Amino acid sequence: MNFSETFAYIPLFGASAEAVVVFVLLLVIRIKSKARVSALTLLSVLVGAVALCAAAIMSFSRSAPALAVVAYALCVALFFCIPYCAVLCTFEPKRIEKLVPPEKNAASPVDESVPLSPELSAGQKLAELSEEDRSMLEVSHSFMTHASSAFTTDTGMAELLDYINKTIKSAINADGAAVLMVDDFDDVIAVKAFDGDFPPPYQLPGDMPHKPVRVATNFKFALFPLRDNIFGEIATAGKAELITNPELDDRIYQNGPEEFLKCGSYIIVPMKAADSVIGVTAFARTHGNPVFTEEDFKTASTLSDFASAAIQNVITVKDAIEHSEITKEADIASRIQNMLHPAKLPVVPGTQTGVVWNPSEGVGGDYYDIVVSRRDRVSYIMSDIAGKGINSIVVMIMLRAMLRLVVNTTQSAGKILSWVNRGIAGESFSTDHFGSCALINYDPKKKQLELATGGDIPVLYYDATHDTIEQLTERTEPIGVEKNTEYADIVRPVSSGDIFVTYTDGLVEALNADGEQYSKQTLMQLIKANHAASGKDIADIIRADVKKFSGDAVQHDDQTLLVVKMQ
Repeated sequence: MNFSETFAYIPLFGASAEAVVVFVLLLVIRIKSKARVSALTLLSVLVGAVALCAAAIMSFSRSAPALAVVAYALCVALFFCIPYCAVLCTFEPKRIEKLVPPEKNAASPVDESVPLSPELSAGQKLAELSEEDRSMLEVSHSFMTHASSAFTTDTGMAELLDYINKTIKSAINADGAAVLMVDDFDDVIAVKAFDGDFPPPYQLPGDMPHKPVRVATNFKFALFPLRDNIFGEIATAGKAELITNPELDDRIYQNGPEEFLKCGSYIIVPMKAADSVIGVTAFARTHGNPVFTEEDFKTASTLSDFASAAIQNVITVKDAIEHSEITKEADIASRIQNMLHPAKLPVVPGTQTGVVWNPSEGVGGDYYDIVVSRRDRVSYIMSDIAGKGINSIVVMIMLRAMLRLVVNTTQSAGKILSWVNRGIAGESFSTDHFGSCALINYDPKKKQLELATGGDIPVLYYDATHDTIEQLTERTEPIGVEKNTEYADIVRPVSSGDIFVTYTDGLVEALNADGEQYSKQTLMQLIKANHAASGKDIADIIRADVKKFSGDAVQHDDQTLLVVKMQ
């Protein structure tokens, strides 16, 4: 063995150390995804490192031929590399485009034959926007931002309209600006935001002093019909207009010789949402100033379109919130209304009772009750309270509480209703705190009815002896309208087989698909035709007949009925 073989372990140890370092570095590169490093490459380096280390140890101890170990290790490492190299030779990788700085890319010619990705197309379009376009996009964004804050406050809409008005006014350098909104219920268009000097293009009241403050105040609170004025006509037509010669436009009224009243130029743009005009924006330049240009007109029209989208969003959200609140209130009131009705009809000897109770969606205000107050008095109550929601429920609760207390007395039905009316009419919590009510007191001992009605709750009576049916009551003053109203008693003896029926107007006014009403005459004929049935069966027959008549037509009022048959 020569000198080089004797000390061969020294470079072998060095090579193995270097192989370990290369393995560690490649492993870090693979973990951090700095570059692609295959598992076979790592395995090959690891095999080489282990083999070199083993050869160095063998060379140092002279226990085995180190060269043979290195040769074997090299053979294994190359064997692992051959498949990997073969795959790379046959694999067609995707082209990796060289990234260049944006400024260089912009200056480089674009190969139009290579389609751009959507992301690049959008970015390129954004880069191509002019300064004016960017400014308009920023204004649109600001409109939407202010709209989002208008949902939660009562003054949010007014603040949004004021911001829109001043923003567009500034963008086109107008002297005055106004936003007018259409009121569909009253067929008018009203000023909701106003700023600056705006010579009125409409005729001022004849008795108004021609002073700037008075004229501006008149404009701020003006209401215009949707015809016979420039604002209403443009809102109705739905077409924006640029008016640079107001003296030639017969829709523009010249109010006087004062300089501040002389008409200059105007831009009036309808604001549309879902093909319907919700208002107009109006801008003015005073007499003597340069008239609006076509570019000003284009800017005002575009920004007004942005404004209408923002305003419509606020209107939609506020309507949804209001509907949600109304629905929630109606749900609470409906549950209370159901609690006020008797859970179970009391058994009254010598009578058969049937009930129809079909509440409409929400709360109508119908209430019925049967109160067995004394041995000689059973009180049947039917009422229909005006209005819907919580207010009607409050009146219903008051009516129920007072009637249940007072029917225990010896007072007649008419006197009891007079007392109840005095109590409800004395309240001032609501403008619609009134209703109709029928109170029917039945005396089982005397076989006698004593009844009184306030408002328009009918009481029908079928006479079994004569096979006739008639209405016993007439329309009177509703409960809760006039404090001093007195209600009269109607007294009638009853016999076996006789029937009395009371109901609310929702039953006879039920509509079918053709818009026809069920009618009181139909009800009376049905009662007479089925007089031999029990009270409960008669009520069931009426319920089924009304349902058959109405079909799938939506009903907008409660349907309530009480049937009492004497045995």
